[in-house]
Amino acid sequence: MDRTMNTRFTVGLTGGIASGKGLVADRLASLGAAVVDTDVISREQTEAGMPALAEIGRQFGAGLIRGDGTLDRARLREHVFSNPEARKRLEAILHPRIRKAAWERAGRTAGSYLVMVVPLLVETGFTDGIDRVLVIDAPRKLQIGRLRERDGVTRGQAMAILASQVSRRQRRAMADDVILNDGSRRRLIGKVDEVHAVYVRQAKVLSEH
Repeated sequence: MDRTMNTRFTVGLTGGIASGKGLVADRLASLGAAVVDTDVISREQTEAGMPALAEIGRQFGAGLIRGDGTLDRARLREHVFSNPEARKRLEAILHPRIRKAAWERAGRTAGSYLVMVVPLLVETGFTDGIDRVLVIDAPRKLQIGRLRERDGVTRGQAMAILASQVSRRQRRAMADDVILNDGSRRRLIGKVDEVHAVYVRQAKVLSEH
């Protein structure tokens, strides 16, 4: 299935790094939504033996491919992080493949509605076939703290990662719905449950037309 064949009500879930997208996606899935995570697909597309990995080796050098045929993700990340041109080349390799695989996977899922988890939705314009954009927003200070705890990076590294992404304001400007994740897990879950109920109703209306 490609996006033109998707007739289900579809939510594009996005947010900055360490904003809580994964927790929100898991909760929506537990409530009955079909969830497709493009981060997962991105990793699958760069596994050993995949065409995208071979193309990365051709474009960026075989040194990024380990002896066992797997991608040295840390080296690739370091290579493209401060090199906008290299990042564009990498995106040109991955993004079309990710989109195609995401919609194909969506066609094999069942749920009351579809959630596409797209961390770079704003940056890549992954909006075709999306009915609502849900942004998970978090204060910068909390993002830095979560990044340091989760990934073991320094404060400076965390700030550099955040600086490489679009701003909270840009992301919110694209949103139809915003969940501010600045409190407890329980509070976040409550907010997710509220938007889920709205999406179920909207999906029902769409299916009746």
